[in-house]
Amino acid sequence: MDEKVVESDVPTVGERLKAAREEKKLSLEDIAAQTRIPLRHLESIETGEWDKLPAPTYTIGFAKSYASIVGLERAEIGDQLREEMGGQRFSSSQAEVFEAADPARTMPRWLVLGAVVAVILLVAAMSWLHSRSLEQPNDAATSPSAASAPAPTPAASQPAVKPGAAAQGPVVLTATAPAWIQVTDQGKSLFQGELAPGQTYAVPPTATAPMLKAGKPEALKVTVGTATAPPVGPAGQVADNVSLLGPDLMRPPAATAALAKPADQ
Repeated sequence: MDEKVVESDVPTVGERLKAAREEKKLSLEDIAAQTRIPLRHLESIETGEWDKLPAPTYTIGFAKSYASIVGLERAEIGDQLREEMGGQRFSSSQAEVFEAADPARTMPRWLVLGAVVAVILLVAAMSWLHSRSLEQPNDAATSPSAASAPAPTPAASQPAVKPGAAAQGPVVLTATAPAWIQVTDQGKSLFQGELAPGQTYAVPPTATAPMLKAGKPEALKVTVGTATAPPVGPAGQVADNVSLLGPDLMRPPAATAALAKPADQ
């Protein structure tokens, strides 16, 4: 009986988050604006209404983001919430994190098909131009003035070919550990949430200027086609404003290091 009384006195995650928020004189609307988490999910976390929340992985990610805003330890909140939700069962209707798009606001089918065709034509044109640029040295080698010039070694010609080849293909983000990410395209949110280990997210081929914000860059593996891109940011720091275009991702890590900022700021 004494143990049960002690356990009931321990504040829940929702109570701790609410108390910290009120101490900082913040409203739930303020938290929603800063984290971009739906207000109804924040209310359900504070009241412990698990049946109104998405899958545990995403709910824990929401709680960690909430904790960061009000000054609580993210890992501690995540561990406690995982224990509180351990015995909860979730209906299949809550498995999805994001609501279905309004059909009235989706792009027309003809516009989507047109965009796909345009992307294919653009890739074909870039491949043709690239092959033309590789053929030019061979043409110059047949001229009398270039007959005595030494042929470039294979090692010297490889750097000019690899970046272009590696920068082609779909861009896929794979989580090697729990990783919160946000992907936008010209200010429009394409994805926001926490990827579980082994879970992937493919950047839509129709995105024109996709940008990435990652809470733990070291927990992400980024591939462009069959090639693995360098890390998107230093470990332990938030990577922000990282271009998800293939050519930009295949640049050396030093080219994108200035885009990262400390994770706890």
